[in-house]
Order: sequence, then structure tokens, then C-alpha cells
Amino acid sequence: MTTYKIEGMTCNGCASAVGKAIQRVVPGAKVAVDHKAGTAKLEGAPDDAAIARAIEDAGFAFKGRAAD
Repeated sequence: MTTYKIEGMTCNGCASAVGKAIQRVVPGAKVAVDHKAGTAKLEGAPDDAAIARAIEDAGFAFKGRAAD
């Protein structure tokens, strides 16, 4: 599981928008977004660049992978 850091999420609606954006670039992926923690966890072999673009396009700041 890969965890990404995201800034700018303030509510469940934000988390939903991020989850949907990631689903568009990684269809069928298992995604868990936590707006309070500012993270998105993705199961699988994600393309970091595509994930970053999707998050940024959704209006949030992609801050890279979280330390494991």
C-alpha cells in the first residue's frame, strides 16, 4: 500500500473528490482518503506522476509519498 500526502482537504467532499480523481487514473484501485490526516492510501502499483497530476487537477496540493 502506498500513502500519499495531500494538502488542502478540509472535508469529506474533498476526500471524495481526491478519491474520484485517483480512480480516474487508476481504475479499479482500492483508495482510502483521509481528509483529517491529509493522506490517500492506494493499493497496487501506482504511477506517482499520474497520481500527482490527478490530485493537482482536482485542486489539491500533492506533497509526495508519506514515509513508511
